[in-house]
Amino acid sequence: HGAAEPEETGTEALPRRTPAPAWLPTAKGEEGDFCLRSSDCAAGLCCARHFWSKICKPVLREGQVCTRHRRKGAHGLEIFQRCPCSEGLACRLQREHGPADPARLHTCQSV
Repeated sequence: HGAAEPEETGTEALPRRTPAPAWLPTAKGEEGDFCLRSSDCAAGLCCARHFWSKICKPVLREGQVCTRHRRKGAHGLEIFQRCPCSEGLACRLQREHGPADPARLHTCQSV
């Protein structure tokens, strides 16, 4: 009897799982929850700047005003970022405004 035999309990031994650190969110963030990246947010939300932090905000639907960036990197200058348009939509110049209209709003429109 040199080695001890493991007791049989009828269940297989499972590897012990270490608990997730307290700072690591266990569920996807809801609207208004703090985030670091869009993958931290639930479906239909993205992670966007709101003042000096980032929160989960809803992805834009058809007809909602969107932000079109002319220069690469301009997105980082916004204090209130908007999410991108939902899948199948593009951020385009609003159709009813003419080219001379100073408002020149962009909205999410079907592709």
